[in-house]
Amino acid sequence: MQWSGMIRGDNRFFQRKKVTVVGSGNVGATAAFLAAQRELADIVLLDVVEGVPQGKALDMYEASPIQGYNANILGTNDYADTAGSDLVIITAGIARKPGMSRDDLLVTNVNIVADVTRKIVELSPDAILLVVTNPLDAMVYTAKRVSGFPRSRVIGMAGVLDSGRMRSFIAQALDVSIEDISAFVLGGHGDTMVPLPRYSTVAGVSITELMSEAEVAAICQRTAQGGAEIVQLLKTGSAFYAPGAAVVEMADAILNDKNRVLPCAAYLEGEYGVNGYFMGVPCKLGGGGMEGVVELDLLPSEMEAMHRSLESVKALVAQVDALGVF
Repeated sequence: MQWSGMIRGDNRFFQRKKVTVVGSGNVGATAAFLAAQRELADIVLLDVVEGVPQGKALDMYEASPIQGYNANILGTNDYADTAGSDLVIITAGIARKPGMSRDDLLVTNVNIVADVTRKIVELSPDAILLVVTNPLDAMVYTAKRVSGFPRSRVIGMAGVLDSGRMRSFIAQALDVSIEDISAFVLGGHGDTMVPLPRYSTVAGVSITELMSEAEVAAICQRTAQGGAEIVQLLKTGSAFYAPGAAVVEMADAILNDKNRVLPCAAYLEGEYGVNGYFMGVPCKLGGGGMEGVVELDLLPSEMEAMHRSLESVKALVAQVDALGVF
């Protein structure tokens, strides 16, 4: 018996959405695998290193009958294979090593992200870009400048990761289920990020009512240093499971038009008193990408912390502009 017209990869048969992950390192490969497991789309895993994306993609595809998910996964070195992507996750760049800050990565990664964005935009002019590469606030700014896309279609992954870390630390401290915890971390993705204890809750109860000031402060500090803590432990790399999971959470909200409110790095146009910079804020993510910013009623001390964080973002952006990559 023969089945006609059912050829793997034939666009006449497969009408799923298409997600490209640029960079097949730990973060990119983790994101691709999790997206495939959730059947969000067919996946293209792109990298400049020959054989690596092909090998990882094949490994993921061979896991599909065991895990029970249906997704085509293509590994490639050719940008032509990314054409027509609905969503592009940019993870390409060098990772942090012990002693390095996110800012130390700036010069190298600006050039990488600018090059990637130019090539992606040419082939997928209607795509939504999710940027993961560090230093995040500078890289997502670079992607927006290079792409010329509206702010709804260029978003940075930071707040979902930082809030996830904060949630995990709260769960450990209070010995409660992670399922009952929510948290918000705003501002830049770095040491000046702004955890919001008032808006961080266990079953709706603020952690400020469940923990001492010292305990809350310790969790906020650990959240801000969450990435550095992992870098110090690994010694030869940086976090990838949590960042990969975080960007797939965002991708799910967009591809399935869920209108979820998640903390993301969004280009602000007057919200929170910020204009022309990416900052971590609560956003509504849906089929159109970043469909709106939620403005929280911040206390003066919280707003002051946001603007201290903004100064760090401004310094990064000034360095990017000075490189003349646009």
